[in-house]
Amino acid sequence: MENQICDAIGSQNIIEFEYEGELRVVEPHCFGITTAGNLALRAYQIDGYSSSGKLGWKLYNLAKVENLSVLNDTFEEERSGYNPDDSAMVEIICAL
Repeated sequence: MENQICDAIGSQNIIEFEYEGELRVVEPHCFGITTAGNLALRAYQIDGYSSSGKLGWKLYNLAKVENLSVLNDTFEEERSGYNPDDSAMVEIICAL
C-alpha cells in the first residue's frame, strides 16, 4: 500500500479507500510517519464520507485504511494550504 500511495502522489492520481468503514476519495499530497509514530497520509478529501460533514485537508492513519485503489483520474496541482513541511510528520516518505 505504501508504494501505491507514493506512486499516486508522484503521478498526481486520485485515490479512494475505506477509512473506519466509510469510503473516502482524496488527492494525496504527503505520506510519512507522524509524531505519534504512525504511517499517515496527508490528503485533500474531495468526496465520500466525512464524520465532520466537511471535505478538505485530512490526516489519515494508514492502519485504518482498507481497500485502497489508485484511480485513473488525476489532479492538476497542489491544493491551497498544502505545507510540504507538515508539522504532523517527523519523517516524509514521499510528497508532492
